[in-house]
Amino acid sequence: MSFSDLFDSGFKKRNEDHFAAIVRLAMDDGIISDEEKTFLDRLAHNLDIGENNYKIILKDYQSHPINPPTSYDRRLERLYDLSRMVYVDHVKGDTEESLLRKIAVGLGFNTENVKYVIDKALTLVSNGADLETFTSEIKSMNR
Repeated sequence: MSFSDLFDSGFKKRNEDHFAAIVRLAMDDGIISDEEKTFLDRLAHNLDIGENNYKIILKDYQSHPINPPTSYDRRLERLYDLSRMVYVDHVKGDTEESLLRKIAVGLGFNTENVKYVIDKALTLVSNGADLETFTSEIKSMNR
C-alpha cells in the first residue's frame, strides 16, 4: 500500500463519517423525504461516496463517529451542510435542532455558544446564503 492510498482511505473515511452525520440528522424524523434524498444523493457524489457505501451508511449511519475536522473552515463547511439538511427538512423542531447542536459540539464548536451559532446558521441557510457568505457571517460572530 502506498502513502497516497493511506491518505485516500483516511480522507474517504472522514467523508463517510461526515455523510453519516448528515444522514443521522435526516433520519431524525424517521424518514428521508424526496428533497432530503436529492440532497443526500448530491452530497454523496460530492464527497465521493460510492453507491455501495451510500447504501451501507443509510442502513447503519449510527455506527460512524462524528470526526471533527481540524480546520475551522472545514468545520464551517460541515455545519453549512448540516444546516442545509435541517432547512431542506422544512421542520426546525426541537429534536432536530437539539441533534444539530450535539453534532456541532462533536464537530468542535464551543458548547457555550453553540445554540447561538446554530440559530445563526439556520437563519443564514433559510435566507439562501451560499457557503462563502455563511462562512463569513459565522466567523464575524466570533470577533
